[in-house]
Amino acid sequence: MRPPYLLLDIDGVLIPFPDAEGSTPATHTCHDVVPTGRSADDPVTIWLNPAHGPMLMEVIRTGMVTPVWCTSWRQDAATLIGPLLGLPPLPHVDLPRPKITTSHPNGYLWKRDYVDTRLADAPAVWIDDDFTDLDHSWAAERTARGAATLLMQPDPRAGLQAEHVAEARTWAERLLAVRTGTPAAPSGTEAA
Repeated sequence: MRPPYLLLDIDGVLIPFPDAEGSTPATHTCHDVVPTGRSADDPVTIWLNPAHGPMLMEVIRTGMVTPVWCTSWRQDAATLIGPLLGLPPLPHVDLPRPKITTSHPNGYLWKRDYVDTRLADAPAVWIDDDFTDLDHSWAAERTARGAATLLMQPDPRAGLQAEHVAEARTWAERLLAVRTGTPAAPSGTEAA
């Protein structure tokens, strides 16, 4: 039985958006990266929290989730962002480069149709900062059909927090317990 997917966005989740004064959280450190299609003399400056890598690895190492990047960074997530956080190479949802002027051209997050295709009927926890009510309805419909789906939406100015990772882990533990008929381990402990 395959573990549920853990879909991870980057912008607004791992890379917070600056506040009104242009500041990022003090927990984050500055990095210059060169995404695919840019030249080395035109890097992109990003801010990452070094604690995110260990937090994510803690849940990944349990084997209770299958981590996948779900971001407009595409393959650059695995080659540029992941290594800065100490994450192993992770696959990514193959997202196109749509010609859109909003993240919600159809009233829901533009990535959703590609995620739906990738997931088929697999369960998933998806962490992204840009969901709409239609995305939450989609998740509820998937769950009702037997494909457990949890959407988590961090504040894009704060990004991923420890409680998001803890909630994803607890959700995966409960799902595993339901699938196997065994009780879930108390939060923060490993199942025997």
